[in-house]
Amino acid sequence: MAHVSDLIATDIEQYLKQHEAKSLLRFITCGSVDDGKSTLIGRMLYDAKMLFEDQLAATLADSVKWGTQGAEIDFALLVDGLAAEREQGITIDVAYRYFSTDRRKFIVADTPGHEQYTRNMVTGASTADIAVVLVDARRGVLTQTRRHSFLVSLIGIRKVVLAINKMDLMGYSQQVFDAIVADYGEFAQHLNLDEITAIPLSALRGDNMLGRSEHTPWYDGPTLMGYLETVDVSDPRQSAAAFRLPVQWVNRPNLDFRGFSGTIASGAVKPGDRIRVQPSGRESSVARIVTAGGDLSRAVAGQSITLTLTDEIDISRGAVLSHCAAPADEADRFEATLVWMAEEALVPGRGYLLKIGTQTVPASVARPKHKVDVNTMEQLAASTLALNEIGVCEIALDRVIAFDPYAVNRDTGGFILIDRLSNGTVGAGMLHVALQAEPARAPWHRPRVLWLTGSADAGLQQAIAEQLEARLRGLGLASSRLIGDQLRLGLNRDLGDSDADRTESARRADEVARLLVDAGLSVIVALGADSPGGLAVARSVVPDDEFIEIPIDAVERALEQQMESVLALLRARGFLA
Repeated sequence: MAHVSDLIATDIEQYLKQHEAKSLLRFITCGSVDDGKSTLIGRMLYDAKMLFEDQLAATLADSVKWGTQGAEIDFALLVDGLAAEREQGITIDVAYRYFSTDRRKFIVADTPGHEQYTRNMVTGASTADIAVVLVDARRGVLTQTRRHSFLVSLIGIRKVVLAINKMDLMGYSQQVFDAIVADYGEFAQHLNLDEITAIPLSALRGDNMLGRSEHTPWYDGPTLMGYLETVDVSDPRQSAAAFRLPVQWVNRPNLDFRGFSGTIASGAVKPGDRIRVQPSGRESSVARIVTAGGDLSRAVAGQSITLTLTDEIDISRGAVLSHCAAPADEADRFEATLVWMAEEALVPGRGYLLKIGTQTVPASVARPKHKVDVNTMEQLAASTLALNEIGVCEIALDRVIAFDPYAVNRDTGGFILIDRLSNGTVGAGMLHVALQAEPARAPWHRPRVLWLTGSADAGLQQAIAEQLEARLRGLGLASSRLIGDQLRLGLNRDLGDSDADRTESARRADEVARLLVDAGLSVIVALGADSPGGLAVARSVVPDDEFIEIPIDAVERALEQQMESVLALLRARGFLA
């Protein structure tokens, strides 16, 4: 007969093995203030039976002192632990909670709804697989709902649960639910989301949380927990992507072993593969894939490994190991989207530290090309970025690094900016493309002045100018641009807004453009508002065969549609092949 201790040990081993094999889902709750994010997580913990008796008793006591549910339990207090959070009834900092069901393990981040804590929300979303966007059924889709949804999309989360909460306060009305789903769906068309699943909920009452609610017979979709337990969060792009291993540590336990340790960011590797060390460019072959459990015949994205190579190569922390056939990009200047997270505004030109993967390099940020109004998606002129603002900037490093565009690989394309004095994180961002100081000139290219006219919307003209320059550079055409806002701060700072001053502004811009054309650059001019006689003066400076006027529609059209019209005009004029 087996001893009791042996049976207990066997049960524990089986329990640990069962939980070890479960998949892990990381998700966030986000949305506007008082939509019920903390209550939803507290209810999940309660329903998953992840609370000890003393925790439950303490929460019941706190509910009487701090809560808003009278004598009933206030589930939000299970998450909102700071005294300031309990006093004000709001979430301030990101709260991470772990819980498990029979089918899956979960790490959930409860993020603040207030606009002033947007940086906290971005932090919580940076490691999430999916987002649960809560909407109060009484108030519908709000500004902060749109803000958080845009940030979720920006960070790279592609699956969203639209959790329409507090349905009990609206009589579980299907019409209310359908109207909110339609409103959100119209807004989400402008976001880069793959899947939106709408669920009617009452987090406080438990409707459609763990089991299907009898109050919503008209709803035939999944429950929230049912969805979270079954949703597929594997990213086929990560496994199919090229191999990347940022070196975290040079593993040298003795004189006979030298390996390079890190977590595979994407792709797969096996012994015999040809490897390039970036950015040094040295090459070798994989000899072994070493782990604590023994050598592997193949390793894939997400695994922590140590590689040994067939050749002795100088490799240090921060290097990136890639397949020779598909190496990462290399550059020291980038265009990037930057989320500013510090109380002190961005200072263009000041030195910061940029941390990407396992390396940290000195960096400087140029004046933003534009910032984004996350409520309207409008691109606005900007000279700096303040707390919680998002903009597109050029970033210069003091040395070349290996990277992938963020849209391709979040691990090798995402970065943070660090203040060199305080060592605090001041920004987080996503690298898009490498910038070259002097792009090669195509042999068939004849430089021209490309003058944008017809719209007083300076932001639209600037956005088109930036996209057009990027398109021309991508085609190997040497190009530059003159933006009205930038000229007004420098060359034209002595001019006002009168018709005569705007005409003089146009003349000066075209004089500069003519010099740049003579130097072999095509120049995109975007001055904003047209001026009487300004265009005529500009055309008198540059010969007709070197001047192309590009009228921009005053009516609102998608930027992509505007760009197609611009490119069609340039093809018709023989500027583009």
